[in-house]
Amino acid sequence: MAVIGASDDPVRIGGRPIAYMKARGFAGPLMPVNPNRATVQGLQAWPSIADLPTTPDAAIVAIPGEGAIQAVEDLGARGCGAAIVFTAGFAEVGEEGAAMQARLVAAARRHGMRLVGPNCLGLFNAALGYYPIFSASFEGGWPLPGAVGIASQSGAYGSHLFAAARDRGIGTPVLVTTGNEADTNLADIIGWMAESEEVAVIAAYAEGIKDGPRFIAALEAARAARKPVVMMKVGRSALGQAAAQSHTASIAGDDRVMDAILAEYGVHRARTTEELLDVCYVAQKRIYPVGNTLGVVTISGGAGVLMSDAAEAAGLPMPPMPEAAQAALKKLVPFASPLNPVDCTAQAFNDMSVIGSFAESMVTDGGYSSVIAFFTAWGGTPSMAPRLRAELKKVLDRHPDRLFVLSILASTERVREWEADGFLCIEDPSRAVVALAAMGRFGDVFSSVVPPAEPVPTVALPDAAPNEAEAKRILAEAGVPMVPESACATLDEALAAGRRIGFPVVAKILSPDILHKSEIGGVILNIADEAALRDAHATLLSRAAERAPGARIDGRLVAKQVMGVGMALGVVRDPVFGPVAMVGLGGVFIEVFKDVAFARCPVDPARAEAMIRSLKGFPLLDGARGRPKADVAALTNALVALSRFAAGAGPRLLSAEVNPLLVTPDGAFAADAVIEV
Repeated sequence: MAVIGASDDPVRIGGRPIAYMKARGFAGPLMPVNPNRATVQGLQAWPSIADLPTTPDAAIVAIPGEGAIQAVEDLGARGCGAAIVFTAGFAEVGEEGAAMQARLVAAARRHGMRLVGPNCLGLFNAALGYYPIFSASFEGGWPLPGAVGIASQSGAYGSHLFAAARDRGIGTPVLVTTGNEADTNLADIIGWMAESEEVAVIAAYAEGIKDGPRFIAALEAARAARKPVVMMKVGRSALGQAAAQSHTASIAGDDRVMDAILAEYGVHRARTTEELLDVCYVAQKRIYPVGNTLGVVTISGGAGVLMSDAAEAAGLPMPPMPEAAQAALKKLVPFASPLNPVDCTAQAFNDMSVIGSFAESMVTDGGYSSVIAFFTAWGGTPSMAPRLRAELKKVLDRHPDRLFVLSILASTERVREWEADGFLCIEDPSRAVVALAAMGRFGDVFSSVVPPAEPVPTVALPDAAPNEAEAKRILAEAGVPMVPESACATLDEALAAGRRIGFPVVAKILSPDILHKSEIGGVILNIADEAALRDAHATLLSRAAERAPGARIDGRLVAKQVMGVGMALGVVRDPVFGPVAMVGLGGVFIEVFKDVAFARCPVDPARAEAMIRSLKGFPLLDGARGRPKADVAALTNALVALSRFAAGAGPRLLSAEVNPLLVTPDGAFAADAVIEV
């Protein structure tokens, strides 16, 4: 290991890595490079890279600006395999820095050398005593044994996660911070951790993803290895996205798209550091129940209600105890509420075996794969905790495949005693619910069968954005069902179309330049006969001339008026992940309520239906308030067809939208369509 810019001061950036590796017994030779010193921290130093006695496997670069670029060039010429570049002042500071970063990468690639950084804090692998990192976190303690790997774009926040995990008692053998990601990126590190025997749980911090396909490949690798990924992806807000851009020169795509990608691969998106640590803490058990259910045993009815609310919000089912089991528990404690949550009341502490019986019944009779026991301060008292531990340990030992979390108030020492017996301890019961819900989602994703991707036919797009009629023709060929309609250049053609289609009809202005026709009054409904169609024809022309002067007018569109639930389907090209499909309530409601679901294209039927059913407005399709049920299968097929069209159209397709798609009890019919190329 070479350190370019090595410092004799063990608290400077170029000195900390040497001090750390000396302290932790790194077995390889350390070769400081400093032209001004004969020794660095008691080690022989060399004046230049060319003077090094042997070729380093890896090197730290901790010198500024142009010197860093030259150091990478010189290391590559020596045959060094990789460089960890601490130096800042590259792409994160603007165009001039980005040009310097490009030169840095070019220097490395000329020699087949890999880079971490620049502008990175470094990394560690505790098992090797390998600490090419300048974080001050180790002054508070070294990494604990464990299996949680941390991959972070932010150096300071990555080391914050490590320190917080250490203080929580969570072992993190590996941390990698990626900085500007000029070469190695977050996806590479997640993918490596998916294959590493040292890591069982992956914690990640991201500000933006540059390479969508690499990121998805990494998540696929983690899923295939049954390794949970718990991610903090920041930049939800416009302000947060701007900060992320300036901080790491990253690209932050639409946050709703990121949510959809993470959900598709079973990644738990943590909103806070505390939540990330909770989920990693529970995941260390490596118990990921399929069809997870939660049983709650409590000495507080109020806490039981609190956990029930949290479980509903987290989507974690809490089915009731069987009636026979409820009756048996009532005999043990007449004042108990044995439904679920099971409130054994504080009376149970008069006979600890009763608490053991309640817990055993919840596992054997209730069949819950996850259990939370709320014992508040009782779990930490010297008078009660040892006897309570002994009673509950009998249950845990009989059921090692269950997740058992205690919500107790106890000293760190007392908590460690519980943990040594195999229990998980999370003080806040609502947080415990969130962490347990995540285990079930991991289990469901790990056990699911991923269908093989069907080939998508190539789609030929027109040279310019088509008008509505042409857009509908293109999408109809792709399998999106359309309302019966006719494009009409003259009034006589419009009247003939009305007679052929059958009244009532809808008339619309037909123009490739008017995307939102309703905003200029370019759509007229409830046209009951030929006389009304004559009037509508003239009105549309006058409105277009007045409200959209200069727009090309190709004629009018006469369409069958269909009554149904108005939905919107769309695809948009995300700058990171490519074509993404969208479904939501149609018409103007899509902009007002923003009740939409996203997924990468192409979408298979199962995912398409899941997207539709996830909408808050789904009851409108499912017969709300006595309405007839809409044809969800037809809507699903239309969404699949549109997504496959987008996947086959390639990068020239900017977006496509069908709004509204009218869903009736007997089918789905697109009433409007837009394609942008």
